[in-house]
Amino acid sequence: MSAFVRKHGWTLGLALLLLALTVVTRLIQPTFGVNGFESLARAALPFAFATAGMAVVVIVGGIDLSVASMMAVTGVLAAVLMERMAGVPALVIVLAAGLVMGLINGALIVLTRVPDIVVTLAMLFVWEGTALLILETPGGATADWLEASIRGFFPVEGIPKALLIIGGAIGVVWLPIRRSKLGLSIYATGSDERAAFRSGVAVGRTKIAAYGLCGLFCAMGGLSLAALTGIGEPVPGPYLLASVAAVVLGGVVLGGGKGGLLGPLIAVFILRIIRTILTLMAIDPNVTTIVEGTIMVAVVMLGTWATTRGARR
Repeated sequence: MSAFVRKHGWTLGLALLLLALTVVTRLIQPTFGVNGFESLARAALPFAFATAGMAVVVIVGGIDLSVASMMAVTGVLAAVLMERMAGVPALVIVLAAGLVMGLINGALIVLTRVPDIVVTLAMLFVWEGTALLILETPGGATADWLEASIRGFFPVEGIPKALLIIGGAIGVVWLPIRRSKLGLSIYATGSDERAAFRSGVAVGRTKIAAYGLCGLFCAMGGLSLAALTGIGEPVPGPYLLASVAAVVLGGVVLGGGKGGLLGPLIAVFILRIIRTILTLMAIDPNVTTIVEGTIMVAVVMLGTWATTRGARR
């Protein structure tokens, strides 16, 4: 038991912090209950998928500044396709598009050997322009069943569908990969790229695969965003800094090689419930934005400091 606590201490601490913030929310707003938690889970859905994608590329030792733009592309693509065809083919096309965008990002980084922060910054504008080409203004329409799939509870009252979707997607996509040769290669590459290469790891292909997974998760985020709004929004949302902050707060080391996806996902809910608390306290929305930004920047700076300190040891 003690070994388990030591190994997962940070994640357990985050879970306790989330529980404490939930209690604070209930004290401020006594009517906050299962319905409030369902709304929170639904609002956190696109942030959770953006964070999952970012976590994978950070673990492999990189970063992707284009996550929000890829979500915008897949969101508008979903809204346009669902006006013209059945739901399942549209879902497959959207998920495939996200995977391809991620693979393109990874291939450019590996083949050009340009730093990932530069490549993904450039691709941020490329994918943003692509979203505007697909849909110049907010529009299109998503299928009713897509919106219904993230609203309400299943299978019993108190378990939000949105929470099950997050857990199911991570379980289906990430857990099998985490335990596979690819997963080991992702962690090995993030820990020490040169040592991984000398050990026979195909570093280039591993990086491309990690960025492909990021694109796939971003496609899921774009679908969830379209489901929340019912339309496609070509302008990227505030998911970049939020995902980086959640990744760092969730215990993933910015240098790569350490961390998982559970901690960052809990961190997403922590950041969202902080926003809920500020709203319930009737804090000015502008002040709320400042507080959120300050928290995110502080978390990222703390993570960078910890990474730098660890590298010096």
